[in-house]
Amino acid sequence: MFPRNHWYMAGWSSELSQRPMSRTILGEAMVLYRTAAGQAVALEDRCCHRAMPLSEGEVDGDILRCPYHGLEFAPSGACTLIPGQDDIPRKACVRSFRVVEQDAIIWIWPGDPEKADPARIISYPYHRPGSGWAWKSTSWRVKCNWQLVQDNLLDLTHLALVHKTTIGGDNALHFNTTTKVTPTPNGVKTRRWMPNSTPPPYYLASVDFKGKVDRWQEFDATPAFLLAYTGGVDAGQGDGEGPREGGFQVRVLNGLTPETETTTHYFWSKAHNFRIDDPAVTQKQFEGTTQVFSEDVRVMELQQQRLSDDPDRGLVDIRSDGAGLLMRRIVQRMIDEERHVAQAS
Repeated sequence: MFPRNHWYMAGWSSELSQRPMSRTILGEAMVLYRTAAGQAVALEDRCCHRAMPLSEGEVDGDILRCPYHGLEFAPSGACTLIPGQDDIPRKACVRSFRVVEQDAIIWIWPGDPEKADPARIISYPYHRPGSGWAWKSTSWRVKCNWQLVQDNLLDLTHLALVHKTTIGGDNALHFNTTTKVTPTPNGVKTRRWMPNSTPPPYYLASVDFKGKVDRWQEFDATPAFLLAYTGGVDAGQGDGEGPREGGFQVRVLNGLTPETETTTHYFWSKAHNFRIDDPAVTQKQFEGTTQVFSEDVRVMELQQQRLSDDPDRGLVDIRSDGAGLLMRRIVQRMIDEERHVAQAS
């Protein structure tokens, strides 16, 4: 089960063109494309005539043409043409989905279109020109439930063992640092402050530190969308409660969109605010995060294999699971509320 009345990432702006793209979101096959005018559109990827995937068709101006019998569909999902006949049946339509393009992201609302409020979309200015940040993004398909990815991001004690040679490596630091968890109206914030710690190899490859560093790890998370702000500055230069200056600072956007119960579209971008005019630095940062996240993906896909082997078997929770458990309760509440509305209608 998934919350449906929620904004999810459907993709990056750079992925969308006039060539239709098929993407399954929350178990539904959708077709995404741009009209000739550049408008982003998302429709059900199933022609109402004989169920042909519309993603195999072509865009012509504002319409999407089915490649089987040539039915044409407007961005609203209404059929506007059936070759060989003048009358169009009232049922000749496909479902359309609310779409918003913002901050280089294509957002989609899979639920009740009447409840889709664009004001609820999270702003991400670090993707905007002139922001002072350089960034690069990608899309992955991960073979695990989306909430396993969410759990992983909200419990950073795993850095000690999973990321030994990249951003981890100090077991005592990662296991003993307290994670401050603060509920928000729509999710949770986590904060970890690690003063006077040894900089990991990943930091040293990018910034020359004098010695020890003051390090932070923060997440501002809502269901399926987690924003990370991490970094380190020379020890004694940081402020655990406020902005930090200089050093190694990065922001990572994590968009977790369920494909099915056991697969996830993982959209992520890496932004940095040092040497932003050097594309080689941006590429190096991206490659470093690719290595880190690949280590995570291996763990999560192995988890999913065992969970699928025995889905009814329970799990034991420990102290570091606090933020992830809080987020799971928020997700379940959203699902329960939608189910209650559906039963009452």
